[in-house]
Amino acid sequence: MAGRRGAGAAVAAWWCAVGLLLGACLAGQTSEYRRRLGSAVDMPLDADVFRAPPGHNAPQQVHITQGNHDGTAMIISWVTTSEPGSSTVLYGTAKDNLNFSANGKHTQYTFYNYTSGYIHHCTVKNLEFDRKYYYAVGIGQTVRKFWFRTPPKSGPDVPYTFGLIGDLGQSFDSNITLAHYESNSKAQAVLFVGDLSYADNYPYHDNVRWDTWARFVERNVAYQPWIWTAGNHEIDFAPELGETKPFKPYSYRYPTPYKDSGSTAPYWYSVKRASAYIIVLASYSSYGKYTPQYKWLEAEFPKVNRSETPWLIVLMHAPWYNSYNYHYMEGETMRVMYEPWFVKYKVDLVFAGHVHAYERTHRISNVAYNIVNGLCTPVHDQSAPVYITIGDGGNQEGLATNMTAPQPAYSAFREPSFGHAILDIKNRTHAYYAWHRNQDGSAMAADSMCHPILAADGRLLRQFPVIDIHTDDSWCCGYST
Repeated sequence: MAGRRGAGAAVAAWWCAVGLLLGACLAGQTSEYRRRLGSAVDMPLDADVFRAPPGHNAPQQVHITQGNHDGTAMIISWVTTSEPGSSTVLYGTAKDNLNFSANGKHTQYTFYNYTSGYIHHCTVKNLEFDRKYYYAVGIGQTVRKFWFRTPPKSGPDVPYTFGLIGDLGQSFDSNITLAHYESNSKAQAVLFVGDLSYADNYPYHDNVRWDTWARFVERNVAYQPWIWTAGNHEIDFAPELGETKPFKPYSYRYPTPYKDSGSTAPYWYSVKRASAYIIVLASYSSYGKYTPQYKWLEAEFPKVNRSETPWLIVLMHAPWYNSYNYHYMEGETMRVMYEPWFVKYKVDLVFAGHVHAYERTHRISNVAYNIVNGLCTPVHDQSAPVYITIGDGGNQEGLATNMTAPQPAYSAFREPSFGHAILDIKNRTHAYYAWHRNQDGSAMAADSMCHPILAADGRLLRQFPVIDIHTDDSWCCGYST
């Protein structure tokens, strides 16, 4: 009996500790970190990271993205500048035996006084899951070789690690962010939440900056697929220049597998990857009732099989919950339209960019309000997602530093600094998330659903307490497993 009483006391003490930790986790925090003074400055055109590869008509700006819904295809894209050359991709599972081939197509576009190079897209199909493939482009001229790994077949306990980057641009800080992300050897693919090159910030929407940006990121995106989201800097709507087709440069350069998910446009679509189901939404395309995006999303949510892909993730550009005084409430009309679906279908995580800072919310919703009840404050809701703003890749526009005060109750952690995030899915119930501040170049895990214990040099030792995002839509603090 005494043993039982002792065991019961231990259990009670454990739950008391968990309660204390949970209370600590629910307390919002505004980081005291302040980046050193100075604006983000774009790298000059002659920067090493923009250098074109040597060789006659050498393929450049090589990038890959998922090529179909389940991950057994890859879209491989590149640019040649002197002449079209070949649109063929050679590939295989051995570095020196590229015994398969796929044929693509090339295209060009003009924008004001700019004419693009020859833009090639080739979809490599019928790939095996969880295999490393080598591929070559520039066949018949200057051949360049790269590799990628396909995702494992979808299943509820299939682990996978995603990187999260947004609003990257091509500043010196952008270069630090990309190098910092590349130092994380576990990440296998990037969920990119919009605003790529910022070419529209230059006079006449200088499309040369689309080329420099693509050469800059090639070092990663030629090997890891980046899942693309269109941001406001991809719109490139410039009627004063005679350019009235939105998303023109972006659409020519960055294809998506939208047709495989029944979408009618490349700006909203879905893919499966390991145990995650990823829905990409378009903040700057029509999303009101009965629009194509609305009708697609309405039909898409019921298709998600949570017994196969328990993790439901949504990407968009304009955040719905934002406590910075920048772009405040710009996502509100989309939130009003779609948030009830997010709660109904128990979305786990929503990643957005646009605001050039970092913020994470608790699980909250604001769907109870109607015009007479006055219930207009977000509330904790275990069926609602966590909203994370990660628009702090490093672009020339600089950081959002002006925050609302006091910090709203729904906001768990916020900090105006550059960085990236890592989402490490372990199985159907556990995923570990950490946001990594650049800290002006040094590695630092600044937010890990509560704070990780860090070594003096910033290395992550273990997470206690951690917040585990559970797909049964509950939160807990406890030891990492």
